[in-house]
Amino acid sequence: MQVQLKVNGQSRTVDVPPNTLLVQLLREHLGLTGTHVGCDTSQCGACTVIKDGRAIKSCNVLAGQVSGADITTIEGLSAPDGAMHPMQAAFKECHGLQCGFCTPGMVMSAVDLCKHHPKAGEAEVRELLEGNLCRCTGYQNIVKAVLKGKADMASA
Repeated sequence: MQVQLKVNGQSRTVDVPPNTLLVQLLREHLGLTGTHVGCDTSQCGACTVIKDGRAIKSCNVLAGQVSGADITTIEGLSAPDGAMHPMQAAFKECHGLQCGFCTPGMVMSAVDLCKHHPKAGEAEVRELLEGNLCRCTGYQNIVKAVLKGKADMASA
């Protein structure tokens, strides 16, 4: 089946089997490997992308379900000149990662969180990131990074 969608600002048409998941379309058909596959059950959040302005877990959505959608992956967050998105820069500055496996999904969720909850404080950030698992950091620096990224996004 053909799936037409916009990925990171570019219109794409991809021919995939009907049972192809969005995460597979991104990684295997478009080479966008920043979106990670962690659990295959939508529990960990490593596969989070933005679809039409909202964070979704791409491992539990069929590619055919997003035909016509606008998808942003971690690769699409940075500026055309390569400058990091404020949330990416905040994760780097605040040491919001260790092994980095959860980071793309965490950053995508954080961008969505800040867009839809601009007044979120520390407790709300912790609650809203509940669907993203990190096995390394203990979340302290992730929360700091999200709060800094939120402030930087608001001032940009």
